[in-house]
Amino acid sequence: MTDIAQPLAAAPNETITVAAQPVADTHAVTFSEVVYAHFNWWHHREGARGNVHAAQAFDDARAAFEKRHGELVNAYWCSHVESAVALTQKRRLRGALAPVWGFHRETDWATPDHPDVAEQLHRCDELAVRANAVLKSVRQRICMQLVFASASHLLSLVDTRTDSPGETAIADAVAKEQTAIDKAEAYYKEAANGQAQMAYFAGMVMVTAALSVFAIVFLTLSWATPVAALIAGAVGAVVSVVQRINSGKFELETDVGGYPCFLGGLRPLIGGAFAMVISFAFTGGLLHEPIAAGETTDHRRLTLLVLGFIAGFSERWAQDTLTAIAPEAKRAPEQPSGH
Repeated sequence: MTDIAQPLAAAPNETITVAAQPVADTHAVTFSEVVYAHFNWWHHREGARGNVHAAQAFDDARAAFEKRHGELVNAYWCSHVESAVALTQKRRLRGALAPVWGFHRETDWATPDHPDVAEQLHRCDELAVRANAVLKSVRQRICMQLVFASASHLLSLVDTRTDSPGETAIADAVAKEQTAIDKAEAYYKEAANGQAQMAYFAGMVMVTAALSVFAIVFLTLSWATPVAALIAGAVGAVVSVVQRINSGKFELETDVGGYPCFLGGLRPLIGGAFAMVISFAFTGGLLHEPIAAGETTDHRRLTLLVLGFIAGFSERWAQDTLTAIAPEAKRAPEQPSGH
């Protein structure tokens, strides 16, 4: 997540002196303080005494910051202004769980005269927040690395005090980075949709498995057409979703936590409900089975299973079939002439 704090009370061109003392409250160290400590050390590197004190202050600030947010695995520190972007990695349970990645930015001092750069850096913030909250494991790491790469390139454009590149050159460079961020966003959407599909599929499998156990136990004791139709419709719904996923035409909301899993669990229930209603329509005489007269009971059961599967596979077919057999509203009979 992005850590943006207000600058300390100093002018942009001033060298900020940070006392070389241990940080008392490790939870109070922000990324801005780390940036200022690094900037102070960088500008004291020529003097031996000043360098020792500044380096110690930077080490203390960095250690306190890493204790809370994780190791600084990548960072771009500006040389001419107190600004930086960084990527942290916080390991969980000694590597047993996937690490938590964080994107940190302090760039307000570098971008007051470059609103286009600031706008793209803000896009990096938004993308990093979403990637950190939604994506998992390798996908999260890749997306966060892409965000950091774009942010560091953008910040390098304004990391200068003299010999600044022309506005045209900066605009061209910003346009290229905008394209790179667009690609990173496309990667995020594809990865997030893939994760949502996995959650959706997991919800379907769990509910279908539960229905299957119930159906197997029930049908072992006695045949029941509605129960058989229920499981056939649930399986048809699962096959329908798998087909849509393979065709690349199945998109889900991604910023909703476990909601895709819940929706996936509903899908076989809906398919099974349609299949049961269709089976009732056949057994009740509203519809007639498309089989020849004189067929055995087994043929009729298999026919109902196939129709139940189709009802779960295609909700539109089931809806159209049920709508076709629904009684239509009759007009009031016309009064005979002469009355």
